[in-house]
Parts: sequence; C-alpha cells; structure tokens
Amino acid sequence: MRADLFAQHAALEERHWWFQGRTAIIADLVDQLAAGRPAEIVDVGCGTGALVRRLAPHHRVIGFDPSPDAVALARQLGGPGVQVERATTIDEMRPALAHARIVLLMDVLEHLRDDFFVASELVAAMAPGAMLIVTVPADPALWSSHDIAFAHYRRYTRVRLQQLWAGLPVTTRLVSPLNRRLRPLVRMVRGLHRRRWRSPAGHSDLTLPIRPVNTLLRHIFASERIDLMQALSLGMTELPGAGVSWLTVLQREYGSCLVRTRPAGIAADQHDPDARHVAA
Repeated sequence: MRADLFAQHAALEERHWWFQGRTAIIADLVDQLAAGRPAEIVDVGCGTGALVRRLAPHHRVIGFDPSPDAVALARQLGGPGVQVERATTIDEMRPALAHARIVLLMDVLEHLRDDFFVASELVAAMAPGAMLIVTVPADPALWSSHDIAFAHYRRYTRVRLQQLWAGLPVTTRLVSPLNRRLRPLVRMVRGLHRRRWRSPAGHSDLTLPIRPVNTLLRHIFASERIDLMQALSLGMTELPGAGVSWLTVLQREYGSCLVRTRPAGIAADQHDPDARHVAA
C-alpha cells in the first residue's frame, strides 16, 4: 500500500464507519472465542494498529506489519499495552504465533501475489487449537479503482477463498459474507468510480461521510456481529448471501502442515500491482 494511504488510514480508522464497524465485529468475535478471558493475540498485517489498540486493554496483543510507515504510525498512536513490531516474513513472527490463542489476518491476503504460500505458512506456525480469523474483499464484480489504489491482486469468491484452506489441518468454524446490508450501496459507489476514474494509480473511495451518515452506516455494518456471534454459538459453519467482504474463522488442528505455493489452475488475478496493469 502507498505511504500516503497509510496516513489516510491513520487519520480515518478511529472515525470512518467501515473501520469502526469492522473493528466492533472483530472485537466481539475475539471476546466470544476467548470465552471472556484474556488471550494471547497476534494481528498479522496490523497496518496502523486500530485493532491492536482496541483489543489491548483486555488481551495480550502484538501486531506485526511489513511497512515501516505503518509501524511508525501505529506506535505513534498507541497507548498502554500496545505493541507493534515490523516483520516481513512469517518466520519473524513464529515465536509469537506459536503461543497465540487467536491470530488475526485482516484484509491482508488480497495484497499477496501467492496467498496460498502465506496462508499455509501461517497455519503451519500456529499451535493446535488456535483460532484464525480472516477477512478479505469479496465479489470480483465490485472491483474498482479503490482496489487498484490499495494494491489488491484480487477480490475473492467463496470458492476461491475456501481453496486456500483445502487440505490444510484446519476446521472451518465459520464462513460468512461481511458487510451484507450495505453491499448495494457499495456496489453503486464502486460502479461510479469505475466509470469516472481510470488512472493506473487508482482512486480510493475511502472518504469520511458527514457525521449523521457516518453514524448510520457504522451502526448498520456493526449490527452484523449479532448474526455472526449467534452462528458461532449455534455451530453454524456457513452463512448464506453476498457481501462486500468475506469473514472466515478457522481452528488449527493437530498434524503437520505442508507449506505450498499457488497451485496450477487457480483463476488469474484481476490486477498485478507491480506491473500496474489490470487484467482484461
């Protein structure tokens, strides 16, 4: 991600409806999975640290990110108990991952050329019984200049996401669309962006609405946590429908995990951030 977008994240993540809604959902899921007790948590690709700051008062959290700009901003904004470190490989995080009860991977995989390699390497580093919470952007039809600006390789279908975990020693606790209720609005905005902005560098739609609208959107998005927590409580492994993102909760099982690269036959990515070229 571009350095200016990290600064934009830091300025907005405490106020913007999307950041606030997602943080509220993940914080409640973490508390439920931790059964109300303090837990060792690792946030992989923590960015500027909003989730680390939210969880630190109640859990023992460490965030890792490869960007020195993101780490610097996270430390600048951090408070008591907030720990954020720079790491560019899973190996550098391995000691923390081995002790983590919950691992967070929030909107990271879409930034990786070989998401199969990183997903399998991460599972291999986790302890049996640990939980992994993953979010990724959903629905290739929602692709827009926003994705280009944020250096995404792809948006995920349900099948493409589940291919990442197939054959790995994990049990799927939940797969669910996320940001379901606001999907029509997001689709309309993304469609407008596709027609209006055509720069290879892309244009982000991450702007702060006026306060009443921002508050309404935040409440609509965050209210989805009720369905998600109920699904986990009832043992439901899948929720139907479509959303702007996918949320997956996985549990690491016993057994060795073979680290693998992207298999042949996987659908081509929508974009190559390094080449700054959108696939036809």
